[in-house]
Parts: sequence; structure tokens; C-alpha cells
Amino acid sequence: MDPPAPETMMRALELLNYLGALNDDGEMTDLGSMMAEFPLDPQMAKMVIAGSKFNCSNEILSITSMLSVPQVFLRPNEAKKAADDAKMRFAHIDGDHLTLLNVYHAYKQNKEDPKWCYDNFLQYRALKSADNVREQLARIMDRFSLPKTSTPFTSKDYYTNIRKALVEGYFMQIAHLERSGHYLTVKDNQVVQLHPSTCLDHKPEWVLYNEFVLTTKNYIRTVTDVKGEWLLQLATQYYDMRKIGRAV
Repeated sequence: MDPPAPETMMRALELLNYLGALNDDGEMTDLGSMMAEFPLDPQMAKMVIAGSKFNCSNEILSITSMLSVPQVFLRPNEAKKAADDAKMRFAHIDGDHLTLLNVYHAYKQNKEDPKWCYDNFLQYRALKSADNVREQLARIMDRFSLPKTSTPFTSKDYYTNIRKALVEGYFMQIAHLERSGHYLTVKDNQVVQLHPSTCLDHKPEWVLYNEFVLTTKNYIRTVTDVKGEWLLQLATQYYDMRKIGRAV
């Protein structure tokens, strides 16, 4: 097996440093040691830990579990319109991560019923798998005495807190809407578009994305509307006023 290219190695170390997992001497921090215990990529592990900080760890656990399994939305060729309509019933105005949360909550409220999944064009096996992942992650949280909490659903901060926890992990995967109507990724200045599968029905100024998809065009998939000021507040080590001050 070939060793990783030096540039790849440097970018990985840089990511871990920005996440707070490594200090400036390249040594693992207490946060890094905790992140390493989660069977997740570093950004997702940081997001799970941040859930406790923002009083939304139950919801972040559910979102992380849904992101860790195969696509839950079914879209058979013979029923594309019905499948799209079913998906939009779960859609959240702020984007795809909260849409996945809506799906998980509905799955639990409907007592994990396979027929309900079939009727709503949802992959039962993937949701069952998400449940197992969630239990495993919850046990790791318990080991570190990380509280499993939720902001009251009636609070105006319920969804805001969840989106802020997403930013704590994925602040390097942000794109900004340019005057051209395209998005530009903050990290690499790549011109990208929102993936057609997104539930967003508008173009927010700033979006957080889970993955970069390269097909005939550059797409960002699984996206959520975030605020520019959160980037300055929550990722000061990565963002500065010069970079995004004009936009917030």
C-alpha cells in the first residue's frame, strides 16, 4: 500500500488542528481523544460532541445516524412523482439535515412500521440500521458522561441550536451564494450548485454541505441553511472578518 501524498497528509492534519483534535505541536488534545472513540469521520464526531454544548444532542445523534446509513429515500422509476411528493411531506425549510431528522422522528412515531416506510417511499432497512447506529453512538456518549438533551420543541432556538451544532463540525464545508447565482465553496473556491435532490426551495446566502459530488457538474449534497455570523462565532480559528465580514 502506498503512503498518502504529503499534501493529503498536511490537509488531514490541518483539518484535525482546526477541529481542535490536535494542538499546534501536533499532539492529540482531550477533545481529539474523545473524538477518536467515535466510529465516525472527525467532523461528524466533533458535531456529535457539540450536540451536548448546544442542548440538542438527541437530535444530533439522530441526524448523524441517518447520515451514516445508505440513502433512506426510495425513488422507483415507475413512481418518481409519488416518491418526490412523499419526500416533500418531510421537507424542512432550512434544509436536508433537518429533513432527515423529520424522517427519523416520523419513523419512531409510527412505531418503526415497515408498511408505513413502504407507503412513504422510505428504505426500512436503512432506518433500522440508523436506529442501531444511534444506540451505539449513545453508549459512547454515556461512557464520556456527555448529556443527551434536547432544546424544548416549542423554543425558537430548537432548530437554530441544531444548525449551530452542525456548523461546529462542518465549518470547513461551507459555500457562499455569489452574484452569478452559483455557490462558491469557502475551502477551495470551487463553483458548485445545490444537488437536485435537496429539499431547499430557495437559495440561502450561506449553506453547509455534507458531501461534494462530481458528475458532469460540481454539486454539493445534503445541505442546510446557516448564518454567516455563526461562522465567525463558532469557527473563529478558521474564519476571519476579511474573508466573510462583507457578507454578514
